[in-house]
Amino acid sequence: MTNARQFARKREAEYSLFQQLNPEVMADPYPLYRKLREFEPVHWDPFMHSWVVTSYAECVAVLSKYKAARTPAPEYLEAMGLSVLAPYAAMMLKQIMFQDPPVHAGMRAMCAIAFTPKRIESLRQSAEAMAKGLIDRIVDRGGRMDVVADFAVPFPSLFLTAMMGLPASDSSQLKQWAADVAELIGNFEHDPDRIQKLVTSLEQLRVYLTEKVIEQRARPCDGVLSALLAAEIEGVRLSEEEIVANAVLICSGALEEPANLISCGMFSLLQRPEALAQLREHPEIAQTAVEELLRFESPTQHTGRLAPEDVVLGGKQIRKGDLVTAVVAAANRDPLRFHEPDRLDLTRADNRHLAFGWASHYCLGAPLARMTGQAAFTALLRRLPSLALITKEPQWRGMAALRGIVSLEVEFDRKLAETVQTERTYVQ
Repeated sequence: MTNARQFARKREAEYSLFQQLNPEVMADPYPLYRKLREFEPVHWDPFMHSWVVTSYAECVAVLSKYKAARTPAPEYLEAMGLSVLAPYAAMMLKQIMFQDPPVHAGMRAMCAIAFTPKRIESLRQSAEAMAKGLIDRIVDRGGRMDVVADFAVPFPSLFLTAMMGLPASDSSQLKQWAADVAELIGNFEHDPDRIQKLVTSLEQLRVYLTEKVIEQRARPCDGVLSALLAAEIEGVRLSEEEIVANAVLICSGALEEPANLISCGMFSLLQRPEALAQLREHPEIAQTAVEELLRFESPTQHTGRLAPEDVVLGGKQIRKGDLVTAVVAAANRDPLRFHEPDRLDLTRADNRHLAFGWASHYCLGAPLARMTGQAAFTALLRRLPSLALITKEPQWRGMAALRGIVSLEVEFDRKLAETVQTERTYVQ
């Protein structure tokens, strides 16, 4: 290889999204995103075999106009040595996340019936009670906690079972299955030793949800699963396979997004005591605070689309069918769109971030994630005085597309927490 070619290859690697697999970049990917955006907001990444888009305006264009149907063909999986992923690829064909018009519109409309504002608001009190109950048990154990293991993961798990109409006793198993499914979705480089385990978890979750669909078809209950079964538009209903496939997507998203929002959000707040104090003293800003935490540390870092036709984007000629990766976490820190984008501003007014996507594929569960986030941060800060970090440099989960923390140890004043606990119990 000539020196010129070696230099070019080194430069391509330097500006590749694959740099995310470096532990230092995984811990803080935003300097890489800034570098990519300043180098070329739209550039071809030969290691990703994809166009990588890091600017806000171009990401909006990709999310609005490009194709979501990107299920890998069986022959592609076989060529990549990933035939074991065929069951996942088959399931993707039934999920709204990977559908384009006209199929997408009808399927989304039926799924949306399960996520009405009335249903979401009816779950708010349950979410708040679950958050308080978990924190009370944490206080009973002492003055330390792991934000991830003790709260950020179990809270969405309990809420998911209530929302779906599933037994609360199944929350731990659902959590594990969903974590494995998220690993399938969130990596562009799979560990060969893990793939079979992940696919097995996907199949077990599919079988479990199929059984619950059959049960609730015979005995409907007040939950999302029964709502999907009952959803009908102009005489059309979702098939059992479609319900199960989208329930898998809902379970994964309803566990991963809130858990990562809570863990990453608490880490961001604990690193900035003035922001933490602001939210604790002014719980009325919880809504804008959650929006800012979503922008600042987006749980979903990037997502893929396919070019629907030959098109010019950001001055680059993109061919029909080319893979395009919209790095929404980079777009959410684009200085052309956000004032002082690297500053956490809990009262930021103009905050149309891309954490939940854009246009027709905007996340159906976004209102639920927002509501659970508001309940979580409000409860944590009100009921645990003097929170402080023990873990200064947390281990990140190692998934390129989904940003989360493995463990986050904190301490708090237990006596003050017990006082708050008693006062609130008395008031209630």
